[in-house]
Amino acid sequence: MQRPYNILVLCTGNSARSILGEAIFNTLGAGRFKAYSAGSHPSGRVNPFAIEQVRALGYPADDLRSKSWDEFALPDAPQMDFVVTVCDNAAGEVCPIWPGQPVTAHWGFADPAAVEGSDEVKRAAFAQTLRQIRNRVQLFLSLPLETLDRMAIENRMRAIGKEPL
Repeated sequence: MQRPYNILVLCTGNSARSILGEAIFNTLGAGRFKAYSAGSHPSGRVNPFAIEQVRALGYPADDLRSKSWDEFALPDAPQMDFVVTVCDNAAGEVCPIWPGQPVTAHWGFADPAAVEGSDEVKRAAFAQTLRQIRNRVQLFLSLPLETLDRMAIENRMRAIGKEPL
């Protein structure tokens, strides 16, 4: 078996959507993917509702942390095969140059951390975002990556980002 594909999930604060993406890819990818998350302007903390959702997936949340995408542009960083932005702000920013020229796509999701209201309302927003991210990750995981060329993978990744939520 070949090495796992490395995927970087990016957002601005790296506290909610990108964290959920990292956990979903690592859980559903079942060793075929190694996911990481980062932010352009990391908040420095992972949202507690994101941690709750990640734990419900059975994914260990102890190692999750809010970190800068600069860590993944360093020479000793893992080389990414794929980079996905999950918030519109990060998609519009100038990203670092990623070694190895990974395939990139944008999959936008509303920010559950911006939802106002009771804990139950916030919890429901995080659960909805988790379902939406999981649906797109499952579409991506169903692609026969080993048989597609780079352009076909990129086209399909970008099409997944346009799928209705």
